[in-house]
Amino acid sequence: MTVSLILIAILTLTGAILYTHDRMGRRRAGDNADETAPDETPAEGEQCCGMHITCEKDSLLASVSDKIEYYDDEELDRYRGLGADEYDDDATEEFRDVLLTLLPEDIAGWARSLQLRGINLPAPVKDELLMIVSEARAQSASAKT
Repeated sequence: MTVSLILIAILTLTGAILYTHDRMGRRRAGDNADETAPDETPAEGEQCCGMHITCEKDSLLASVSDKIEYYDDEELDRYRGLGADEYDDDATEEFRDVLLTLLPEDIAGWARSLQLRGINLPAPVKDELLMIVSEARAQSASAKT
């Protein structure tokens, strides 16, 4: 009985030492995986992997080209300069209708086009757009594997 208690104490102490050593090593290396949030922005110079919310926002809204392309949505130009939370329900539905009629491969281009035209998406539609793009990326990633 005494021998088994000594063995349990030794194993517990060894486990505590190994755990502490691992935590200190991760902290020194700057790779503390336990504290890394999934929506954290990757370090400067890293390429977006599509797994971070801020990457998706930045990659969708980044101006790849300065050419403005219309997606049969010229009527949205009247909302130029409005903030994302300044839209009424009718305007939000108008943006949603355009978004839901776009081809999946046109959604990112449409978002860039709106940005170049100085049009902010209503907040609920922006969330829907990010969700659609996230799902498309997930499907694309699973199709590649």
